[in-house]
Amino acid sequence: MPDFLTATQKIFTGRLKRLPVVKVSIAFIIVVCASIIGLSIYQLLQARDHELDHARTDSTNLAKAMAQQAADAFDEANIVLSGTIELFQANRRNEHNNSNVQAFAEQQVRAVNQLHGVFIYGKDGEWLLSSFGQIAPGANNADREYFQFHATHASLVPRIGTAIHSRTTGEWIIPLSRRINDDNGQFLGVALATIKMSYFDRYFASFGIGDDGVIFLARADGTILARRPFAEENIGASLAKGQIFSNYLPYASSGVAMVPSILDGIMRLYGYRTVENYNVIVAAGISRRTILAEWQDSARNTYGIIFALLVVNTLFGFMLVIQLRYGVRIEADLRDTQSVLEELALKDSLTGLANRRLFEKNLELEFLRGQRGAAPLSLLMLDIDFFKSYNDHYGHVAGDACIVAVANVVKQCLRRPGDLGVRYGGEEIAILLPDTDSDGALNMAEAIRLAIYNEHLPHADNPEQVVTVSMGCHTEVPGMDVSVKGFVENADSALYLAKRTGRNRSMAL
Repeated sequence: MPDFLTATQKIFTGRLKRLPVVKVSIAFIIVVCASIIGLSIYQLLQARDHELDHARTDSTNLAKAMAQQAADAFDEANIVLSGTIELFQANRRNEHNNSNVQAFAEQQVRAVNQLHGVFIYGKDGEWLLSSFGQIAPGANNADREYFQFHATHASLVPRIGTAIHSRTTGEWIIPLSRRINDDNGQFLGVALATIKMSYFDRYFASFGIGDDGVIFLARADGTILARRPFAEENIGASLAKGQIFSNYLPYASSGVAMVPSILDGIMRLYGYRTVENYNVIVAAGISRRTILAEWQDSARNTYGIIFALLVVNTLFGFMLVIQLRYGVRIEADLRDTQSVLEELALKDSLTGLANRRLFEKNLELEFLRGQRGAAPLSLLMLDIDFFKSYNDHYGHVAGDACIVAVANVVKQCLRRPGDLGVRYGGEEIAILLPDTDSDGALNMAEAIRLAIYNEHLPHADNPEQVVTVSMGCHTEVPGMDVSVKGFVENADSALYLAKRTGRNRSMAL
C-alpha cells in the first residue's frame, strides 16, 4: 500500500507540474470574480425577496385593518338607518308626525362621526325626512341611482351606492340605503344614511404608503367610492378591467397581488379584501419602487463594493499573471541555459567534439549494453603526425586551427547517431563506434585518415608536406573479462604501433 500511494503521489505531482501555470491562474481569477459576482447577486436577490415578503405581510395587514374599519363604519350607519326606519314605520301606523324621528336622526348624526346625514324619501322620491331639518320645497331624489335600484328590487338588505355630491351640502358622500315597504310588502320609499368621504380620507391618511402608494374603497363592480390620493376625476371611475377585479377577486375574496394600476400604470403590491355584508372592496397598494427603495440603495452600494473588489482582484490577478509569465520565461531561459551549460560541460570548446567526460560516460554505457547484447564495440584513436613541429613552425593559433580542421573531417565521416567523436587530449581524438566489428572499425579509420590527407593542409615538417594522422583501432565484445581501462589501453597501443611503423597509417590491435 505505501508503494502504491508513493507511485500515485508521483503521478499526481507530475501532472500538476505539467499544468499550464498561467492558464490555471487566469482560470482561478475568473472563478474568483465569478464567485464574488454570483454570491453577491444571490444575496441581493435574497434581500429583495425578503423586502417583498415583508411588504406582502404589511399589505395584507393593512387591507385587513381597512376592511374592519369600513365594516364598522357601515355597520354603525346601518344601525342608525334601522332605528330610523323602525321609528318612521311606527309613526306611520299610529298616524303620528315625524318630529321624534327627526330628533332621533339629528341625534345619531351628531353622535356617529362618519355620518353626514339621514334621509327618508317617499315612493315617488319626495323628501319626507332630513337630519338637516328644513326640507326645500319640491325636493326630490327619484333620479338618484340608489333610489331607482330600490324602487325596482325587492331586497331589504342595505346597499352601498356610488359616491355622489350631497344636494344639501355639496360635499362628497357615500350612500348607504335601504328599501322601505308598507305592511303589504309594497314599495313605500327609501331610507338613506350618507357617509362622509372625508371620513375615509382621514383614515386612509393615517397609513404610510409612500409617495406612489394608493388606498381605495370600491364597489364590487369596480366603481371607486374613495381613494387616496384624492382626485375628483377618479371618484366613480371603474377598476373593473384592472387585474385585481378581473383576475384575482373572482377566485379569492382577499389576497396580495403585484399588478400595474389601470389608472396610472404604476406597478404596486396590493393587499385587497372584501368587506363582508356590504359587497365592497378595500385595497392598499405600495409601489414596487417604494418597497425596493432601501434595497436599491443597498444594491447600489453593494455593486460599488463588488466593482471595487473586481477591479482590485483583476489588477492583482493581472500583476500575478505578468509575474507568472515572467517566471515562466525565466524558467524557460534557465532550462535553455542549463541545456547549454550541460552541452558545454560535455563538449570540447575548441572543436565541438565531445569531451573526455562524455566519452567516459558513453563508454561505460556502451560496455554495459554490449555485455547484455554481446555486440561488438570499437574504439579508434587518432593523433596528428608531427604536431609539435607544426606548432613550432606555424604557432599555437594555427595549431588550434589545424585541430579544428581535423575534428571537422571526423564529424563529417561519422554518420550514425551512436558514433561519438571525442577530443581525447591535445591533438589526440577518440572515436567510439558501437555495434562495429574490427573490419568496420578499420574501414572507418582509413576513411577518416584519407579524408584528412585529401584536405591538403600544409605541414612543412611532415615528409608528406601535408597534415596526416595516425589511427589505432581496437574491437572487443564486452564481457566480464574485459575492462574499460584495458579496452582504451589496447586502442592506444594500436595508435602507438601506427606511429612507430611510420605514421600516416591505420593499425588494428
